[in-house]
Amino acid sequence: MNQSRMISGYDVPDTREPVEETGGTETEERTAPPHRRPPIGRRRGSRVRARLVMIQAVVVLLLVVLTVRLYDVQIVRGVEFAKAATETRTRDVVVPAVRGQILDSTGRPLVRNRAALVVSVDRQRLTRMPDGGRKVLQRLAAVLGRPVSDVRDRLRTCAPGVPRPCWPGSPYQPIPIDNNVTTRQALAILERQEEFPGVTATVQPVREYPFGKAAAQVLGYLQPVTEQEMERRRQQGDVFTGVDLTGRDGLEAVYDAALRGVPGLRRVVVDRLGETMGVERKVPPTPGDHLITSIDARVQLIVEKALANAMKRSPTADGAAGVVLDARTGRVIALGSMPTYDPAVWTGGISGAEYDRLLSEENGKPLVSRAIKGEFAPGSTFKVVSVAAMLRDGYPLHGKYPCPGSFMVGDRPFNNFGGANLGTLTLRTALVHSCDTIFYRAGYEQWMRDGGVNPKPVVKEPMPRMARAFGFGRQTGIDLPGESPGRIPDRAWKRRLWEQTKDVSCRRAKTGYPEVAETDPARAAFLKRLAYENCLEGHVFRAGDAANFSIGQGDVLVTPLQLAVAYAALVTDGKLRSPRVGWARVRPDGTLVQRIDPPVRGKLPLSVKERRYIRDALREVTVSGTAAGAFAGWPMDKIPIGGKTGTAEVYGKQDTAWFASFAPANDPRFVVVVMVSQGGFGASAAAPVVREIYEGIYGITPEGETVKPALPGGKPAQKLPVIRPDGTVR
Repeated sequence: MNQSRMISGYDVPDTREPVEETGGTETEERTAPPHRRPPIGRRRGSRVRARLVMIQAVVVLLLVVLTVRLYDVQIVRGVEFAKAATETRTRDVVVPAVRGQILDSTGRPLVRNRAALVVSVDRQRLTRMPDGGRKVLQRLAAVLGRPVSDVRDRLRTCAPGVPRPCWPGSPYQPIPIDNNVTTRQALAILERQEEFPGVTATVQPVREYPFGKAAAQVLGYLQPVTEQEMERRRQQGDVFTGVDLTGRDGLEAVYDAALRGVPGLRRVVVDRLGETMGVERKVPPTPGDHLITSIDARVQLIVEKALANAMKRSPTADGAAGVVLDARTGRVIALGSMPTYDPAVWTGGISGAEYDRLLSEENGKPLVSRAIKGEFAPGSTFKVVSVAAMLRDGYPLHGKYPCPGSFMVGDRPFNNFGGANLGTLTLRTALVHSCDTIFYRAGYEQWMRDGGVNPKPVVKEPMPRMARAFGFGRQTGIDLPGESPGRIPDRAWKRRLWEQTKDVSCRRAKTGYPEVAETDPARAAFLKRLAYENCLEGHVFRAGDAANFSIGQGDVLVTPLQLAVAYAALVTDGKLRSPRVGWARVRPDGTLVQRIDPPVRGKLPLSVKERRYIRDALREVTVSGTAAGAFAGWPMDKIPIGGKTGTAEVYGKQDTAWFASFAPANDPRFVVVVMVSQGGFGASAAAPVVREIYEGIYGITPEGETVKPALPGGKPAQKLPVIRPDGTVR
């Protein structure tokens, strides 16, 4: 049957295919009559309502979450967030304190501060820039007139293998690049901050040394505080700034806490961009204390000039040291060491070349103070210990002793200098003429009484024991870092050394020293034989060891300061004092904070009569003994000088020259000790240096004329300098 549809009033034949009734398929629905399908509007309304329900659910959920969060923020953690909000509104700025000065005994500044324009760079900020701060560093280098590589190198963190210059402090603090910029350079940076983000130019105090190189090793130097030090000191309650420096050596290190002062605090209010809106709290810094020392700048300059002259006179000399003590108090008046350096090299960062020079063996390690760290065989200056040990061991004070040209120690002859036979002497004349064989004999006899190579269960060892009583073999305790203890060899020491080295000695006894044999076959053969002996019997304290000990040679080592301290005790009251460089700490307004007195740490085991006997013997050394030539023409009637020469042999090197002295010899006020490494004879290399120092102290020229003395009246400063409230010295 033909079917038709009505379209706009016309009958149109229905050409669609008949649909089979399959139970409600999609095709059936599409072809179902209109009265069987739901209206379009109803279907759309259902979908809209479903969506609204979902939205309402989401809104309710968000409101619940917001309510819970508000409760947490305002009720549960309200106090915490209120505090945090307050902290974000303020910034604490630590204001560094002005470091105290280091003054000499009359108030002259050895180290002071000067104001300088310092350019610093925040490395952390640069690293966060897209180019790592490369353009900023280029512009900064152009302003400072430096190569970009130099500026970049100064931002490196110092570490093993990283050459100087580098930054030894914390990488999280501003790093000083230049500490001596001009005002124009500083303004070029400050006026164009948009071109120099992370770069600052501020006025900061830097260390200045009015006397140049004088007492460089004594004064020490400053270096930035490392991150580890910052953390450690913060735990101790200290406050540090981003530009804090700390003492690394010398007085700067020992008295760092007092010199540094207490930083101040400025709490500023800032907006959300970090711009300062005002100051909420301000605590001014407390300047560091001034350190008054017992050093006299004039005497210090005299000592260093005399040591430099000694180095020039002796082409083989590779170092020298000089000590001047107040014999009665133990205060240090001067402490010199050659070669030396200018401590100003540390200011603003040291270059790699200069740093290498300070540590170089070739340049004599000028950073090291030979006066307190150098250890040398003392030679005949040590004979005062041997005399004291003989007296304690029962040798008669006024006895007679043969001084032959040679004395057999076992199967080996030990000779006087030049093989001279000086006849029969007293202990007094043995010191005056520096007889060796008397002391060889005494050392050998004492060694034998202790059992020789088969020691008794309990040994006396008179000479090593007396040496320790004089303070040798341990630090003097001076208020300077890095002091060496020296060495007093005895039987126990010999065994300890053997236990530590026997494996190496036994190996070398087999392999020998082929590396030495390439250039010196004879020395290589000697070293191999020595290694063999040490392997088998290196623990045995032999007769030769005792003989060498008696004249301050062999394995005996002392520092120039130890010798000076020992002589000061011997020629005064017998008290062994721990020397001090620091004299007092005072506020910048002159208020005394602390007086620093040298402590007594022992007493020589000698009677007044015995000490006077030895002192009187030493008085003759400069008149008719081994130092008479060096002091020819000196006014002994006005200022008598006593002392002892020393010449210590060193294998493969020139002799070490010594002269230990005191003046005035009848009432000692000063002890002066000089050592010249590889200088030769003590009488010709060291004694003239001591004379030159006394000439400056007392104002006496080589011709005997009187000039202005460094110490008027021949006395060191007796009273502390007075610092006025305005900081000036009276």
